[in-house]
Amino acid sequence: MSKSLRRVKAALAKLGLENTIRETAGATTAQMAADAMGCDVDKIRKSIIFQIGATGQVVLFITAGGQQVDRRKAEAIVGETLSKADATLVLTTTGFAIGGVSPVAHKTPYPIYFDETLLKYDVIWVAAGTPSHVFRIPPDLLTQKISVQVYDFISDQNNVKMLNIFP
Repeated sequence: MSKSLRRVKAALAKLGLENTIRETAGATTAQMAADAMGCDVDKIRKSIIFQIGATGQVVLFITAGGQQVDRRKAEAIVGETLSKADATLVLTTTGFAIGGVSPVAHKTPYPIYFDETLLKYDVIWVAAGTPSHVFRIPPDLLTQKISVQVYDFISDQNNVKMLNIFP
């Protein structure tokens, strides 16, 4: 078992969450992961990591597998210019390789924004620290257990609004 997968497993236990980690048989896309888990692609959660231009700080946008984060909308939420973080920055900041960035067990804290469309599902699948492992969790429980801000950052920029802040 990889260090990253062990770290996620330990974080789930520390948060009082059930260990529902499963292997995706080498899935490299959200659609492949959805096929492996037998679910709709939007039940697969993607992590999109940006770097804030002025400070270099990292921010994470968690979105549904079939959705795309609109950078202009993300910038409106953060209030700063954003650029996609490179693989090295993702690994050093999160402790996970691209494709395996879990919403738990990060090496360093940073702001996390959560796609409101994920809340309509009873259960979603999220990366468990490796590109080939995921765990199942109700999205509302995940937002309660980790510090996220729930936004609509997928739809029209004029409709960007903050929906909830969880401590």
